[in-house]
Amino acid sequence: MAGCGQRQAQYGPDFTSAEELPEKLSTNGTTITVGDPDAPVTVHLYEDPRCPYCEEFETTGGGPQLREAMLDRWARVEYTLASFLDDRVGGTGPKKAVNALRAALEEGKFVEYHEVLYANQPDESVDGYTDAYLLELAGQVEGLRGSEFDAAVRSMKYRSFVTSSQKAYEKAGGTQEPEGPGTPTAVINSKRIPSEYNALLQESDAFAELLQEIHDEPGEWQDTKL
Repeated sequence: MAGCGQRQAQYGPDFTSAEELPEKLSTNGTTITVGDPDAPVTVHLYEDPRCPYCEEFETTGGGPQLREAMLDRWARVEYTLASFLDDRVGGTGPKKAVNALRAALEEGKFVEYHEVLYANQPDESVDGYTDAYLLELAGQVEGLRGSEFDAAVRSMKYRSFVTSSQKAYEKAGGTQEPEGPGTPTAVINSKRIPSEYNALLQESDAFAELLQEIHDEPGEWQDTKL
């Protein structure tokens, strides 16, 4: 684990303007919303912190383009955080990471910490999100480390949130996908990108173009058949 930390130590958050964006826990108790509440484009993301495809989206795929749209205040993002990979490959890393992300939200640092976790994601086969590593990464987010945050990470203070978020993820799959829709999944302005088109999420320019088209012609997005 030390090796993973050393390998990733050079990566810090690029999202330095995040303090300009409001972030909050929605009234349903599971959705974390970041961005201008009046933004015309809403992207709902379903992610698992341990998922390598989520890491690809957040670091080299559509994620950076989405963050730019958030900073330009015409897109906001809703996050549902899953932790199903614990059960599939063993360990507790995703649950610990989701708990830590909820603790970061309490400090108003969710979006920066979210970026840092994916930029420093351990290999999927390694249960790498230990308390020590999560706190080490938190040190890369200015103002995040403190007695309350550190205690919340170590004690799994938001365990009930982790459980509820996983249930919300599973519910989002409906009867056809009772274990959840898969990660990453994106629902844009209430319309889901079908799994067979998920490659769009990993193609930075294509995803940016899609967001722009939805912003410019919202009616066409609702009528289109992907």
